[in-house]
Amino acid sequence: MPLIGDDAPSFAAVTTQGMLNFPEDYKGKWVILFSHPADFTPVCTTEFMTFASMQEEFRKMNTELIGLSIDSVFSHIAWLKRIEEKIEYKGMKNLEVKFPVIADLKMDVAKKYGMLQPNASTTQAVRAVFIIDPNAKIRAMLYYPLSTGRNMQEIKRLVTALQKNEAEKVATPANWQPGDDVIIPPPNTMEAVKERLGKTEEGKSCLDWFICLKKDSQK
Repeated sequence: MPLIGDDAPSFAAVTTQGMLNFPEDYKGKWVILFSHPADFTPVCTTEFMTFASMQEEFRKMNTELIGLSIDSVFSHIAWLKRIEEKIEYKGMKNLEVKFPVIADLKMDVAKKYGMLQPNASTTQAVRAVFIIDPNAKIRAMLYYPLSTGRNMQEIKRLVTALQKNEAEKVATPANWQPGDDVIIPPPNTMEAVKERLGKTEEGKSCLDWFICLKKDSQK
């Protein structure tokens, strides 16, 4: 099972959008790789509809979606067509799922990513989410049980926070939302502590020497 900071396991797979070679096909992009337990299931249907409705939002963030379950490509296609043609949920309807969905009948990809958890199910992947950066490094992992749908806005918030950290070398506090103040890295020498406490900067506030915040540059 890969961990945060590891290279994302490479694979080649058949998907609803043709063959996929990872990470080669996604060089320079962020990726959300997520698994779902099975096609034609109610929770998964609401998740796919929500992801499909947000795909362009993610693309504006240089982020691509890849789905996976232990089903055949024919099952995937039939289910996605049913979603597009028949299902309406929370005002969403006629949604075309354009991102690839991996057919993983032999569980090759699911096993590489630790998506199978025997105490939950031996035949279905749990609701795993891997956020992978443009260098194919795993930056975050989320796991949900079979019964609980994911919060897609939280996944988007997490990608936004990771991209901000990458670009600006800042951290994000609890419950951070885009536009909120961000945390400046703490000083690591006594001299740096004295310098920080003795300096006042517009847009920056310190609660103590080790916790200083500044205005979001994109606010």
